[in-house]
Amino acid sequence: MGSNSVGAFQDLNLCPAAAATSSAVSPLLVPKIEPKQEPLDGPFFPSPSPSPSPSPSPFNFNFNFGFGFGLSTPNSVPLTPGSGNAVFTAEFNRLTQLFHTTFSDNPGGVATPAPAAELDPNSRAIVPVVEPNGHLTNVVLTPSGPKKSKPRSSELVRVTDLSPDDWNYFRELIRRTRILYNSLRVHTLAEDERLKDSMPPHRRPRADLKAAQMMRDRDLWLNRDKRVVGEIPGVSVGDVFLFRMELCVLGLHGQPQAGIDYVPSSQSSNGEPIATSIIVSGGYEDDEDAGEVLVYTGHGGQDKYNRQVVHQRLESGNLALERSMNYGVEVRVFRGFKYESGANKVYVYDGLYRIVETWFAMGKSGFGVFKFKLVRIENQPQMGSAIMRFAASLRVRPLEVRPKGYVTLDLSCKKENYPVLYYNDVDGDHDPLYYEYITASIFPPHVVGLVGTGGCNCIGDCLDRTCSCIMRNGGWYPYELNGILVRGKPLIFECGPGCNCPPTCRNRVTQKGIRYRFEVFRTKERSWGVRSLDLIQAGSFICEYAGLCLTREQAQIISMNGDGLIYPNRFTERWKEWGDVSQVYPTYSCPVYPSIPPLDFAMDVSRMRNMACYMSHSTSPNVMVQLVLYDHNIVAFPHLMLFALENIPPMRELSLDYGVADEWMGKLAICN
Repeated sequence: MGSNSVGAFQDLNLCPAAAATSSAVSPLLVPKIEPKQEPLDGPFFPSPSPSPSPSPSPFNFNFNFGFGFGLSTPNSVPLTPGSGNAVFTAEFNRLTQLFHTTFSDNPGGVATPAPAAELDPNSRAIVPVVEPNGHLTNVVLTPSGPKKSKPRSSELVRVTDLSPDDWNYFRELIRRTRILYNSLRVHTLAEDERLKDSMPPHRRPRADLKAAQMMRDRDLWLNRDKRVVGEIPGVSVGDVFLFRMELCVLGLHGQPQAGIDYVPSSQSSNGEPIATSIIVSGGYEDDEDAGEVLVYTGHGGQDKYNRQVVHQRLESGNLALERSMNYGVEVRVFRGFKYESGANKVYVYDGLYRIVETWFAMGKSGFGVFKFKLVRIENQPQMGSAIMRFAASLRVRPLEVRPKGYVTLDLSCKKENYPVLYYNDVDGDHDPLYYEYITASIFPPHVVGLVGTGGCNCIGDCLDRTCSCIMRNGGWYPYELNGILVRGKPLIFECGPGCNCPPTCRNRVTQKGIRYRFEVFRTKERSWGVRSLDLIQAGSFICEYAGLCLTREQAQIISMNGDGLIYPNRFTERWKEWGDVSQVYPTYSCPVYPSIPPLDFAMDVSRMRNMACYMSHSTSPNVMVQLVLYDHNIVAFPHLMLFALENIPPMRELSLDYGVADEWMGKLAICN
């Protein structure tokens, strides 16, 4: 078949007699007329009804300004057009100029800007909702009434001239949307567990599907007003997604189960489909994946057991890929695979590819399949899937993978559950070796004397909500069954050494030590950083921020020789972001129970510390601080426990919002 043309193609599914005549055509077998499916993805949402097909017009490939949309600036009061606010007008015009129509309905190739009256200032904005003070204890959350979700647009646009500030803006928008999605999913898991006795197991919807549906009903999905060709603003190569529906929510891949995302011919301006992204997950035996070069098998011709039973046809997604090759449209590539021992697949974004060749050949099953050769575009960051394979090798044989650079294979000296690697291939600085490694904070004597006092009297796990520790949490479990934090709070009470429940109690998450493998490393800027060798799920416990806790008087004396202390009250309250579902549940408000006084102690890490002290500072962090009590009852001296705010891929640096950071390096001065 010619690679740059679409012509009549012989139907190889017809019997010879029928093929010789033009009447009464009857196929040998009836294939499924479905998009390329991805195994193990379970049920999916039906696609919205397609919008009316526009009248055919010439197919124009251009980069002209074609539309506008409203955005509210992050961390600010939402702004509206027409309010006389000059700041909004300037920001609105600046951001819309970043998007350019890729395919236009105008014969001349120049798209017409949308009228101002049709612009929705909050069409893609994630705006904080101010709710009355209160907390979640004993409150039944009721979802807000669903809105009429808008149909997905068929307009193709490309983002250009994205400055660092613009990219950070969209990165924050993506980040907030992902936090909301994961918060809803964990909240749904917790609610399903609470109602498990009143709801049959087969009636419980999957939490990932339910969270996505709630966001869709409230028009919180991103990139539905325009289809972005190429890079999605705010999405980095290497980002990992634990569920297919998260890709749909962010507008990265619009098909809940199909492997090819494309604009169908019924919605295309010239009647030809155009593909924008694909997912490679090993579900087709004829796929050949060499990383930078990929041979992707088309869709169609499979039975319900995903076996190829008839020849594929040049239609739907197959035709869309061929047309994308013809017009030089790049496609996003996601790779899906099982991670470790997990039953579900994870999906990693590997960047942009160009389709350079297509042909029809007999597959391994003996039936004809369409194949598409894709080559990765140059000058992109390293593929996320390659980084994950590299991290997997480091976990089992670090010295073989990196013969040089490791100073020690366990900075913790066997004090942690897993070794903490220490890597420095930049210079000869071995400073972390000269500190005593501790896994938990050391409190003043008057606090230590109360360790082990009080606690619950539960026999076995604390399954009864009348447990005194659970009651102190407001009558709900702070963690779901897998140890994921349900929502952030001013303070969380865990069962501790003074409780009768066993160490396996589900209310003992943070005191069991680290669950992942980490590496302290020297950066090229000659500062320190921390990264994980494992994929960390959003809401997971990471480690404690450990040091020697000092009273105010002790801190004043030590600071006389130079202030090199950590002040916990300077950490920003990022815990408020985790579990904030106010955009879906109007009755939700940020928890204020228990009300604790401002933290009035300092932490000295000049002699004793752990790996948390080497984490970077960021105003858009992927790690948050959650205060926890488990070994004593003095709320003035809680443990500073660190949790993941988002899914953190392997080898990505961990970052905290310290509130106050070093002016030059963006790192905490005491530890760097």
